[in-house]
Amino acid sequence: MKLLLMSGGSHPYEESTPVLKGFLESAGHDITLREDAEALTDGTLDSSDALVFNTLREGEIALDESQQESLKNFISSGKGFVCIHISGCVPDTWNGYGDITGGGWVMGQSFHPPYSQFTVNVKNDAHPGAAGLSDFETDDELYMNIDYRDGNDVFLSAEFDGGSYSRNRAGAEEIEMVGGTFPLAWTRSYGSGKVFVTLLGHDGKSHQNAGFQKLVLNGVDWATS
Repeated sequence: MKLLLMSGGSHPYEESTPVLKGFLESAGHDITLREDAEALTDGTLDSSDALVFNTLREGEIALDESQQESLKNFISSGKGFVCIHISGCVPDTWNGYGDITGGGWVMGQSFHPPYSQFTVNVKNDAHPGAAGLSDFETDDELYMNIDYRDGNDVFLSAEFDGGSYSRNRAGAEEIEMVGGTFPLAWTRSYGSGKVFVTLLGHDGKSHQNAGFQKLVLNGVDWATS
């Protein structure tokens, strides 16, 4: 499939994106890698089968109205959208983005315990996104208190026992993080298009995980089917 892979922003994409591009290409996909959002309006997106976001579009690189509209039209017309980790961050300037992704990280609201190893649980092994997957260990961030919308078909999750931790980074205020079950991957529809979201994939190490790679490849296959 012909994929437009968007990268860039305040995350370790210099680690993760080369790994992501590499395993997508190894699976036979034709990748166009861009960091400039003009790719959404200059015809590159229109010639793609799916859009893959491994990018945090905020501040100076936030999408403008024409780029937002192009993304919406592309997906709603029947194309695929694969959204990785904080790529689903719902910006103040575009709350409607959450209607596409089904939610995601919210600046100043969401949090996670320290980066660590945890178990990813397959909730629904009949889901196309879980094909060939069983529970696996990964090193990553476990997102909590996200913006979560109705209509998501969740098939991966993780358990957390709870505890008091610094908010997202060393030296920040400590907050009590209540234990529970937290969603890690889901699918949804937007118009005639298919949207695949995983909250996994913070850095290069997490992208090297075999379970993560299988998950993303499943997502691309599903979103373009």
